[in-house]
Amino acid sequence: MDFPERIEAGMQRSLRYATANGCPPILSKALRHAVFPGGARIRPRLSLAVAAACGDSAPLAADSAAVAIELLHCASLVHDDMPCFDNAMTRRGAPSVHAEFGEEIALLVGDGLIIAAFETVARETQTTPLLTAPMIATIAKAVGSPYGLVAGQAWESEPEINIAAYHRAKTASLFSGAVSTGAIASGGNPQEWLVLADALGAAYQVADDLYDAVGQSDAGKPIGQDSRNGKPNIVASIGLDASLVRLKCLVGEAVDSVPDCPGAEAFRSMIRNEATRLMPKTLATSAA
Repeated sequence: MDFPERIEAGMQRSLRYATANGCPPILSKALRHAVFPGGARIRPRLSLAVAAACGDSAPLAADSAAVAIELLHCASLVHDDMPCFDNAMTRRGAPSVHAEFGEEIALLVGDGLIIAAFETVARETQTTPLLTAPMIATIAKAVGSPYGLVAGQAWESEPEINIAAYHRAKTASLFSGAVSTGAIASGGNPQEWLVLADALGAAYQVADDLYDAVGQSDAGKPIGQDSRNGKPNIVASIGLDASLVRLKCLVGEAVDSVPDCPGAEAFRSMIRNEATRLMPKTLATSAA
């Protein structure tokens, strides 16, 4: 089974538990709306790729980590789209959860997906119990405070935003969680992968800012949200050309930081291939 099949099978399994008999019907429908169909699933693919590079000695544990990371990513999108934050009416080409089901259900969907993420790891590491605590602790660090997704969202409410801390918490933290749990699940050293996570997280943030700045979207969300909502955007700060250079440098840094391991070269190839998707098509020629 390849990575996408493992991820989707794991996501379906987790949602079956979350929407089992007794779940309020609207909540059940909204939970599935938030998760399926998914986007690129880059974070869980990254987690599984690290696990594979480290030997993939506990595939069920690796799958649970990948699924948990993606559930948390989906939860963050649901909350991020709500009127109190971005007030985005679409996501991945469909109505956002609050637009389709209302604010109250959207809030509960985000909360429910967070719980489902941790339940997934607890349930699916029963045969590898020594992995449960370190994986849950690592994932919690990536989504909590002071350096995770919660902190990243909170920076938007500060009168002055520390842009480096904001981007590290809002984007890079979940990449760190993805690579770290992938390594933990397969007996690797998560510390060896953190430079890669930081570089990829920063690259995705730059790419997201580029898409927003040039009037394109890579996630089915409304374009131009950064300027409308007064959010930091690297293109506005350093310009288009410098942002393109920054993106290329970050991708190169990610490739160079892959530690020596059995699957290192395959992993580097994956990053290079993924980098082509990061570039808005209208800018690909000028960036070459």
